[in-house]
Order: sequence, then C-alpha cells, then structure tokens
Amino acid sequence: MDRRQFTKLFAAAGLAGGALPASAWSRVLKAPSGARTGPWQAASPMLADSRLHAAQQAFLDLRFGMYIHLNMATFEEREWGDPKTSPKRFNPKHLDARQWARAARSAHMGYGCLTTKHHDGFCLWPTKSGSANVMDSSYPHDIVRQYVEAFRAEGLEPCLYFSILDLRADIRPHVITPAKVARIKTQITELLTHYGPITALVIDGWNASWSRIGYDELPFHEIRDLVKRLQPDCLISDYNDGSYPGTALYYTDVKQYEQHAGQKIPPHSEIPSQSATTLQKDWFWKKSYPTSTLRDAHQIVHDWLKPFNRQHCNLILNAAPNRDGLMDDNVLARLAEIGRLWQPSGTVPRVAPAFEITTPNLAKNQPSHASSLADASGPDLAFDDDLRSYWQADAGHAPHWLEVAFPKPTPINTLSVVEARGLGDYGHASRIRHYRIEAMIAGRWRPLFAGGTPQHFEFLRTGNAQVVERLRLHMETDGQPPGIAEFGAYNEPALR
Repeated sequence: MDRRQFTKLFAAAGLAGGALPASAWSRVLKAPSGARTGPWQAASPMLADSRLHAAQQAFLDLRFGMYIHLNMATFEEREWGDPKTSPKRFNPKHLDARQWARAARSAHMGYGCLTTKHHDGFCLWPTKSGSANVMDSSYPHDIVRQYVEAFRAEGLEPCLYFSILDLRADIRPHVITPAKVARIKTQITELLTHYGPITALVIDGWNASWSRIGYDELPFHEIRDLVKRLQPDCLISDYNDGSYPGTALYYTDVKQYEQHAGQKIPPHSEIPSQSATTLQKDWFWKKSYPTSTLRDAHQIVHDWLKPFNRQHCNLILNAAPNRDGLMDDNVLARLAEIGRLWQPSGTVPRVAPAFEITTPNLAKNQPSHASSLADASGPDLAFDDDLRSYWQADAGHAPHWLEVAFPKPTPINTLSVVEARGLGDYGHASRIRHYRIEAMIAGRWRPLFAGGTPQHFEFLRTGNAQVVERLRLHMETDGQPPGIAEFGAYNEPALR
C-alpha cells in the first residue's frame, strides 16, 4: 500500500473536517530503518525543542566538570548525613571556593556542580523555606554564593545539585504533602533567582528505586515547569537511569549515569548525557582521604573522559573538600596531573536533537488486552511505565496486537513504542518487521500510523492532540513472538 492508497483509506474512514488529517502523526527524529507507509511526515529535527537542543549542545561543549560533595556528611564520616545531627556540627572554617575553582581550571574542566542540599536536607545557602541551613551552623556563610562567584571568576559554568529526598523535612515516600512540595519549590526558586544563570540543575533522590518518591506522588511536570519558567535555559538532569534505562530522554534534559554505582553509557548512545564518578573512594570526604590512593589520571583521561566525549557524554569527577572546606594536597596534585595529560581541542561531536518525555504516561496501569501472552507476561507489563518489564506474545499465535483502554476520552499527542530489546532472553535485534497503530475515536477505529521496523525507542508526535478512547498496536514479525516493554501515551506541551 502506497501513500496515496493510505490517503484514500483515511478518506473512506470519514476523516474529514475536524477529524485527524492524513499528515497528523510524525515519527520523531532518526531515519527510518524499514519501509514506511501511511499518514506520517519525514522525520524532522523540528519535532525536538530547538532551544533545549542548543542548551544541551552548549553543555556537552563543556566536556569535563568537577562535582563538589560538601555537606553534613563531610563531618560525620558517612555518605548520608544524619538528619538528627545538630547543624552546629557543620563548620568548614577555612572554606575557599576559589581554591576549588583554580583546581578545576588546572584540570581544564569547564564547569562545577555543588551539592546545595543532600539527602539529609541541610542547605548550603540561607534558605527562607524553614529548613536547616548554613545560618544555623558554625559557619554562617552562603556557600552557594561563594561557589558560583568563584567558578565564574575562573571562567567556569556553575551547576547545582539538589536532592528531592529530604529526611530533615520528612520528604520521603508516601508522606508527600502540598506543604512539602511548596517547600521544594521555594528552595528551587531561591537557587534559580538569587545566583544568576545556572547551567544545569542536577536532581537526585526522585523516582529512584531507593528513594521511592515517584513522579506520580511528586509531579515531575510541576518542578520542570517551575525551573523552565525561572530559567528557560537551565537544564534538568535527573538521576533516573535506574527507572528509565536506555538511550532515550525520559523526564530529564541530560541523561545522568552514576558511573560510581555501575551505570554505564550504552554503546552508540546518541543522547546528551553525563557520567559521574569520584576521584577519591566515595562522594563525601573521609579522614583517610589525605593519604588514600586516588583514581589514576591516565584512566580518567583515556578510559573515561575522551571516549565519553565521543559519545555525547560529559565526565563529572567528584573532588570532595575536607572539613576545613579545602581540597587536600593529593587531590590538587592529581587534578593538575590530569591537566597535563588533557586539554580540550577541536570540537566535540554535534548531538542530534533528541525528543524528551516530560508528562505522565496516560496509559499507565490502564485496562489492557492482547492477542496472546507467553506464560505470566501479561499485557499490563507494557503499560506499567517500567522499561525493565515487558509483555510478550505467545509463539504461534499471530496476528499479534496489544491494546489499552482509557477510562474516558483522553487527549494525546505523543506515543511511544519500546520493544523489549535486551530484556530477558529477547535478544538485541528487533523482531518486528511492520507495525501499525490505530485509535478508537468517537466510537470508531481509525488508523494513526504505520511503519516498518521501529527504533528501539520509537516516538510519534502530532501537532494537535487527538481525543482517544482506546489505542491498539498491531505487529508483524520475523516469525518470533514480539515483546513490548512500553506502549506509552502522553500529552506533551508545545515545542519551543
């Protein structure tokens, strides 16, 4: 069936006037990997946010950054501060952010990132939110201001780290209240209005398996909208790879990998990302660190920094200040050694525009059906917003289809089809040769899109939201039963 025949099919279906036009749905970005027919436009970078793409590329041009983990844990010989410890214990009495900045510059870094608030909830700035902060400590000075001014003076871009999980304020799973969300918004507003332009806000303790504060309980879009309203070019980078693995941007402008915890950049990654690890053994300073072995400079440069930069990924290396608020001599020496081995030259590869999911998955946990299922791999696993689980059809039961029903007519403008590649024994190659999507609109099934082999993360977008009652995905395969990790439906904001 060619494009003209598909147009006739749409006309026969009665799609006229205010109904879905034949060119409504577009495949996002990469070139097709199989023949495609139907109401779709050629893949186009216009389907990504152009202003966001410029900010992502500017961030990747910085290449190498310094993480600075300094907080209550620095004074407690632990990785998370004790929320019951008195703020008076915090006393980096000789703190010199200019020393940090000069050390970063000696390694030819392009930016820094300071832990403004870690998981215990102590704030390194004089917040008016009611949380414990530096003004309650034995060092009553605004450390965030000292940091941003020192780094800018050395020509370095400032980024800020912020933990959603906050044990002092009791911001933890299943006890989130409007007042607690308001506290978070107050703190983020202070950080993004008192300290000038911030390149990126790195968020932790949110939608992670260990923090268990989900985007449903503390809505992502509310925080994102606040950040973008205050500083439209400030990137959001959330540590959510454990929940949304793979080479796609879900609820983050820059994919964040905690290299120190074993997370790795997938081969051939084509999205903007950052990999974080430590120069010392762990994130926060310990008494043994002045004489401890540090990461090898050659490993940092040749095994991490250079290869990562070729994959659209920055390296951010943590250098923890000691209890005086200073970098130890061995850290200063190692950073200078890195600077002798490496300095930026030429340009980093240009990253392609990447589509980003920012709104809730409207198909999550909705009633679902399928042509068949293999053992316990029910269709609900394709609608659980979990990319690590998947529905699989039973062998020998073609044709294959997957369906979701919404509780009421629901506007959508974005679809995702994520095949189960790399999960279980499914294999890494696609089993799908052709697929098509149809929607029930006003009680009638109507075709939306048809294509060949999908990308691993296939995103489809239409300019005007369509109000649908059901969605159905049909699949033709190479003979093996197909598997779908997620068939998502979203109503994304207009692109800028």
